[in-house]
Amino acid sequence: MHVLVTGGAGYIGSHTVLQLLTAGHDVTIADDFSNAKPTVLPRLEELADRPIKLHRIDLTDQAATDALFAAEEFDAVIHFAGFKAVGESVAKPLSYYQNNLDTTFSVLRAMDAHGVRRFVFSSSATVYGENPVLERTEDMPTSATNPYGWTKVMVEQVLRDLAIADDSWRIALLRYFNPVGAHVSGRIGEDPSGLPNNLMPFVAQVAVGRRDKLSVFGDDYDTVDGTGVRDYIHVEDLAAGHVAALEKIDVSDEPLAVWNLGSGEPVSVLQVVQAFARASEREIPYEVVPRRPGDLPAYWADPSKANRELGWKATRDIDDMCADTWRWQSQNPQGYPDA
Repeated sequence: MHVLVTGGAGYIGSHTVLQLLTAGHDVTIADDFSNAKPTVLPRLEELADRPIKLHRIDLTDQAATDALFAAEEFDAVIHFAGFKAVGESVAKPLSYYQNNLDTTFSVLRAMDAHGVRRFVFSSSATVYGENPVLERTEDMPTSATNPYGWTKVMVEQVLRDLAIADDSWRIALLRYFNPVGAHVSGRIGEDPSGLPNNLMPFVAQVAVGRRDKLSVFGDDYDTVDGTGVRDYIHVEDLAAGHVAALEKIDVSDEPLAVWNLGSGEPVSVLQVVQAFARASEREIPYEVVPRRPGDLPAYWADPSKANRELGWKATRDIDDMCADTWRWQSQNPQGYPDA
């Protein structure tokens, strides 16, 4: 298939582009580089050993998006493009709702106009909200605790309604948990702008000397060591899940399917810190600070539906995730170069 990957220069998008190419698909990237650097492209081309077509485009611009679909013949879209920082979404809700919804509407309208009906949506475990059940399954009700999460809930509902209105669509909603890790080469990885919002890149920046210490938000939860417990999935396993989902919907009779992409293995904050210390052979200084409002003690994925229906399974453990993250961070202590 010829696959348009929106946000394909970003963290998850770039790893998925490589795996799509490895699987024999053709790929075109659309990205406005609001949360990625253009210097990722030559590294992707180096790893893929082939040129990769890129369109620098603001996907909230309907006319520009239509022009892209008029210029290229796509068979499918994997949609990553969107703002993704939870804290920033609370501070800037209008920006998040406008960007994350408008990019999706623009792409879906262009797809509809040009007869492209295969769509893989980058959703999130945030759509499970504050559900007290620790192991999350796809049939749970959805809600959210922040504007970022609500954009995912809203887009999922839009896609459900679209699938009901026109059953020629083939749509995958992929709810993934905590993507971490990097390509084994160390050439591409996670490069958050500003202060990292997630645990692993913060730990990596402490290990490489960019940050003094890690703040651990609470150590009095009812968990294995008192710290928050989450489900971490290697970005390479996550990328493989996108390829599997795309190939599944291509031959499916169902207009819409939902799959969790996670490891199913609960890991605590301190277990991540300990694993990263082993991988980097460096101490990770940290201090325990008060809990953050809204943080849940623990939750993780039940990935059995994806295991069963996609023939996919997360294969890398927390030590693999930390080793690959450290290889990326130690080789690129400041992330991607600006130019």
